[in-house]
Amino acid sequence: MFADNVEKVLISEKEIVDRCKELGAQISKDYEGKQPMIVGLLKGSVPFMAELIKYITVDCEIDFMAVSSYSGTESMGDVKIVKDLDCSIKGMDVLVVEDIVDTGKTLEKVKKMLYTKGANDVKIVSLLDKPDRRTVEIEAEYVGFTIPNEFVIGFGLDFNQKYRNLPYVGVLKEECYK
Repeated sequence: MFADNVEKVLISEKEIVDRCKELGAQISKDYEGKQPMIVGLLKGSVPFMAELIKYITVDCEIDFMAVSSYSGTESMGDVKIVKDLDCSIKGMDVLVVEDIVDTGKTLEKVKKMLYTKGANDVKIVSLLDKPDRRTVEIEAEYVGFTIPNEFVIGFGLDFNQKYRNLPYVGVLKEECYK
C-alpha cells in the first residue's frame, strides 16, 4: 500500500480538522458583513478547502483556478495558468485557498493576476507554510501549520499526482523520490 511510503505523519487528520475549525472561525469574523469569493488552487487545495469551508459562516462564493509550477519535488518557478476562474471577481474580496506556501512564486503570480482582474482585496489561506523555501516576499494571512523543509504529501499534497488522498500530512520516504 502506498501509505507504506510515508516516513512519518507530520500532522494528523484530527489536528487538521481542529485547525480548520479555528481558521474558519477567524475568517468568518474577519469577513463579517462581506461576501468573499473563495478561490481554490487545484488540485492540492481541494481536501483543505472542503474541510475549511464547513466552518466559514459568512455567505461566500467558490471558484477554482489550476496553476502549475512543479515537476516531481521541485518548483520550476515558471507558473502556468491551466484553468482560469469561471466568473468575474471585479470588486470582490478574494480569499485564495492553497495547500502549501513554498517558494511563494505561484501565489505571487496568482495574487497579481487577481488584482489585475479587478479584485478589491486578495488574501491567502494555506494549510501549510514552509518559510525556509521562500524565494519571494509573500505571506499567507491565514496559516494552518508552519512546517520544516521536508517533502510532504497527503491531504491534497502530492508527489507525481499520488498520495493526495491520504487523510493526514506525512513526510515521503526519500527513496521514493531520489
